[in-house]
Amino acid sequence: MSGETRKARLWPAAAALLVLCCLVPARVGADTPATLRARASHLSQQNTNLAVRAHSALLELYALDSRLARQRAHIVALRIHTAQVRAARQAAQRRLRIARRSLSAAQRALSLHLQQLYEQGDSDPVAVVLGASSVNEALNGLDTINRVASQDRLVVRQTQEARRNYRAQTRALSSRERELTALEQQASQTARALESSRARRASYIVGLGSERRLNAAAISELVQQARAIEAKSRQISAVASATGSGGTTVGTTGTLTVTATGYSLRGRTATGAPVGWGVVAVDPSVIPLGTRMSIPGYGEGFAADTGSAVRGNTIDLWFPTVAQARAWGRRTVTITLH
Repeated sequence: MSGETRKARLWPAAAALLVLCCLVPARVGADTPATLRARASHLSQQNTNLAVRAHSALLELYALDSRLARQRAHIVALRIHTAQVRAARQAAQRRLRIARRSLSAAQRALSLHLQQLYEQGDSDPVAVVLGASSVNEALNGLDTINRVASQDRLVVRQTQEARRNYRAQTRALSSRERELTALEQQASQTARALESSRARRASYIVGLGSERRLNAAAISELVQQARAIEAKSRQISAVASATGSGGTTVGTTGTLTVTATGYSLRGRTATGAPVGWGVVAVDPSVIPLGTRMSIPGYGEGFAADTGSAVRGNTIDLWFPTVAQARAWGRRTVTITLH
């Protein structure tokens, strides 16, 4: 309660107790060991859930790695096949060029031969027969004309057939090469999509790990704070059990319903000791100074101060910040005296 003047009481043991109250950092504030451990338990459960999610994400990552490896192997196979088809197409193109040159050469040879026959004047079968001196000569001449003509026609026909075959092979191989190139591009796009998914999944796993580490650090800090509060309470209890003065009854026990008000004054209590967590201002006629108590929602406290406005079944509870004192406000609680 701001502005309140607390009455000084000569109570030497309270000074030692208040020093112990100040051993716990003020930031533990209105947290009790139970609430701190509850928060730590909640974070532990979060870490358990994070571990399950991380395991599931890791399995998905393994699956993506397997798919990516298969896709990359497929791309390599397509590239090898494409190279083989390209080599076959290039060979077919070379054979086609050779066939074209052969056809041109055969056609030139046929043209020259026909020209020679016409120049020699023996290209006409009738003329060959009439100009022969015998039947055998006539037959031989006719046979020569037919054989030469047949050979020329065969060369030309074979060369034309080879050219048609090589053209068809070249077109088929070119079409197959284009198909393989398209398949390779499609496979590469799939591989890039898998790589992107894998990177996102790996980043997600890293994020889960970071969150788990932060939670673990927070859990450790909360447990340490709870232990510090418990240790301070044990120290206060030990001092309270070993001290007593001014005719007050330190060993008062039982339950008592009181109106508890939060305050956040700085400085020292009526005994001259500094304020601290667990300091409770009481009406000594109701709660003797030095009495230990358990306060629901606040934790362990010690009757170590008085106040001009603390009368009857009322107590004041110290908080390290005004915000925490306001959050507590004024409420009715049933405390347990030890």
